[in-house]
This record gives sequence, structure tokens and C-alpha cells, in this order.
Amino acid sequence: MSNLLHLCSPRRERVEILGRAVSESSHGTPLYLDHISAGFPSPADDYIETALDLNTYLIRNPAATFMVRVSGDSMTGAGINDGDVLVVDRSEQPAHGRIVVAVLDGELTVKRLVMKEGQTMLAPENPRYKPIVVADEQDLHVWGVVSGVVRKL
Repeated sequence: MSNLLHLCSPRRERVEILGRAVSESSHGTPLYLDHISAGFPSPADDYIETALDLNTYLIRNPAATFMVRVSGDSMTGAGINDGDVLVVDRSEQPAHGRIVVAVLDGELTVKRLVMKEGQTMLAPENPRYKPIVVADEQDLHVWGVVSGVVRKL
């Protein structure tokens, strides 16, 4: 595949490259053994299972991973919102159904990769946007596969 991603929408979307995914100094955050209820509250346990290192949790291949910030709303149906930070793994194989960061004709975008009947499409996850059908003469390069989303509340 010799193509990248592009966002086609009335409002121009952007993907901002943030840099390295792994920090040099990694501090673990306490991880409690019990799951937290999203319904009725349950009593919390007073012990910690282990420390959770977000780098280890989110990143399989540090040398091939980068993070980008999303601008736009074309992927909200996949849980990717405006301002979110995506964890992108360049070592993962782009395949049908995977969410990818790609460049289409020189423009960077994030979309779901759809490959069927010899046709490649970059599909949004918002009904307000139409899929981008990649023509043979277009230049598409997939930079990596989205492996995680980080969001501040």
C-alpha cells in the first residue's frame, strides 16, 4: 500500500504530532486490584495490586510509537474526540478495519481503513462525513495504527 490519510470534511481537521511516546523518567501510578463500579458504588479495598506504568500499559513497541493530538470530530463514533491524544504504533500492520494515521496527497488524517473488492477507503466514524475513496492516482501512506487514546476530563 503506497498511500497516506487525509481528512475530507467541511471543517478542516488536523493531526498534531506531539513527539516521543515514552518519557525518560517513568513513575508508576498505584493500581488497585478491584474494578470500580460504573453503576452502584461498592466498598473500596485498602490495598494496591501494583504500580501502573502508563508507558508499559499503552505502548508495546516504544521505538516505533509516537503520539498525536486530534483536531476535529470525524472519529467520535470510535471514541476519538477533538483534543484527544492518540497512541500510534508504526510497527503494527495496517489492515482492513484498523484505525490508522495516514497521509493522503500530503494531508495527515485519522480514519478507519476499509479495503474491500480491490478498493481502499478511509472511513470516518461520524455520519456527518462521507468515506474517502482512494483513487489509484492518489498518494496514500499509512504512518501507523492507532493503539490507544488518552483524554483529560
